[in-house]
Amino acid sequence: MVENGAQIYKEVAESVKPDDMATIIYTPGTTGDPKGAMLTHNNFTSNVRAGLKVISVTHEDTLLSFLPLSHVFERMVGHYLAIYCGAEIAYAESPFTVANNMKEVRPTVMASVPRLYEMMHDKILKGVRDSPPIKQKIFNWAVNVGKKKSQAIQRGESPNLILSLKVSVANKLVFSKVKEATGGRLRFFVSGGALLPQAIAEFFHAAGILILEGYGLTEASPVITANSEHHFKFGTVGHPLPSVEVKIAEDGEILSRGPHIMLGYFSKPDETAEAIDEEGWFHTGDIGEFDEDSFLRITDRKKNILVLSNGKNVAPQPIENELKRSEYVNQIMLLGDQEKSIAALIVPNFDSIKSYAKENQIDAP
Repeated sequence: MVENGAQIYKEVAESVKPDDMATIIYTPGTTGDPKGAMLTHNNFTSNVRAGLKVISVTHEDTLLSFLPLSHVFERMVGHYLAIYCGAEIAYAESPFTVANNMKEVRPTVMASVPRLYEMMHDKILKGVRDSPPIKQKIFNWAVNVGKKKSQAIQRGESPNLILSLKVSVANKLVFSKVKEATGGRLRFFVSGGALLPQAIAEFFHAAGILILEGYGLTEASPVITANSEHHFKFGTVGHPLPSVEVKIAEDGEILSRGPHIMLGYFSKPDETAEAIDEEGWFHTGDIGEFDEDSFLRITDRKKNILVLSNGKNVAPQPIENELKRSEYVNQIMLLGDQEKSIAALIVPNFDSIKSYAKENQIDAP
């Protein structure tokens, strides 16, 4: 029976073709009912091969996985890509133990949604606010020095001798503690699933930790564009992967075509025809633009555009992103469709507000 089972498994495995469906992953359904994206073996393998031309992951790397594998981003970057390379994968005990698991596993590469990086950033700032004034001044000085080095690197320059000496001091006094919190071996983070606030990416790079932001969707298996270790620009989602085509439609919508695009939506031919046109272009539903260096910048969701009662169109995401730069804002959403003006629904960062109140001797509940 064991021998027969092994033979049957071999026959089935050999019968699988690249364009056969490998899985069905349902979209979150944020703009309608969830739809099952039918993804092939070739969708995934083409995305893995293209991705490895942009970011370097090898058999010597260790990845810490904590997002659910039902999430296409984690399945691709934290699972398939690692298996393809022969890299080691460690699985976090739970989302609540990630901080401790990073110290235990000491990953060299890790993929996450922006929320993790925001929480790490907020925790660091809270610790600084609770420190004596002299430590706060040292921290702010170190961040300023780190940002100067970051800016030099982004310009393709090497930091001068004086700046390099300052960076060495900043690393010893401040940034070494930040790196220790990640395990001390991290080469880079990968961010996807939502837009990463530019200020967060700039802060961590100042501390010597690079976050590479990419862009994709479930229907694209999922990566369409990504920043690379040696060619990145904060506030953008990078360049299209090799073999991936991207263009901007007349209305600003991002379209993509290539071997990464799904077969279609399971049992939904009308929705499939609406999403993938006759020329094979997948309509992402996102609005974006290429900058002067051909980096893609996402500006909003097509269906998120607010139309005021006076007929003016307002793209909420740039405003939301700017307001989220405040340490006192946790989450924000703009409202105002068919209204005279826009308003904002804000979830405050209560820890930051309480710290501010304490510093300024303001009674807070």
